[in-house]
Amino acid sequence: MGSDLTGKVALISGTGRGMGRAAALEFAACGARIFGADLDVDGNAETERLVKEAGGVMASLAPVDLGNQAGADDWVKAAIGAFGGVDILYNNASALRHGAVDTIPLDDWYFTIQNELHLVFHCTRAAWPHLVARGGGVILNVASVAAKRGAAFVPMGPHGAAKGGVLALTKHLAAQGADVGIRANTISPGMIRTPETAQFVDDPDGPVPALMKITPSRRVGEVSDVAKLAAFLASDDATYINGADIAIDGGVSAMGG
Repeated sequence: MGSDLTGKVALISGTGRGMGRAAALEFAACGARIFGADLDVDGNAETERLVKEAGGVMASLAPVDLGNQAGADDWVKAAIGAFGGVDILYNNASALRHGAVDTIPLDDWYFTIQNELHLVFHCTRAAWPHLVARGGGVILNVASVAAKRGAAFVPMGPHGAAKGGVLALTKHLAAQGADVGIRANTISPGMIRTPETAQFVDDPDGPVPALMKITPSRRVGEVSDVAKLAAFLASDDATYINGADIAIDGGVSAMGG
């Protein structure tokens, strides 16, 4: 049995595929009503179909650009219109561009910060008063192990910087939420099999096989692993977990260096 989210309204961004789709399916299976968002209309529609086919409840706003405040405001307003309130905000959506510090186009740097850090702020700002009105709730932000360690196989400076900002912001959200009943935590995935990482994960001559040799779990993570952790953190079973960052990386960050 999964975590109990019965009666909760969960706003999950990036539900068009990958970790967002897995979260929508898992949260719905745990009893939550899902309000999704994505730029990918067809992918998001497929997620809605899968959730409803499994007996869950889901509505969405798509396409919507959450990288600006207007888009985030529209998303939250639509969720309130559909379900009357917000209990859980899961800031899963992001978009990034890798590049070395000396050669990355400035537009790529700004794009990554906009869509991995500003996006989280915009959605949180939009949802905050509704969480307060509900008597409290949960904010889950997706960070990354790249926020705390470098990566040799691809230059991840923009990604790491943005996700480091998400880590810091989340601690301040936990502090600000103390008197209004809002908990805030981050999930920091390592190498998870998604459409975006497939080029690395499925390359037998790439860097992932070597990474798996130093990963205690000896495998790549699956989106379902992340979704189940997120559902637990969103549930009332996790009420004493606040301001925390939970690595879900098979143990690789515990190996130091």
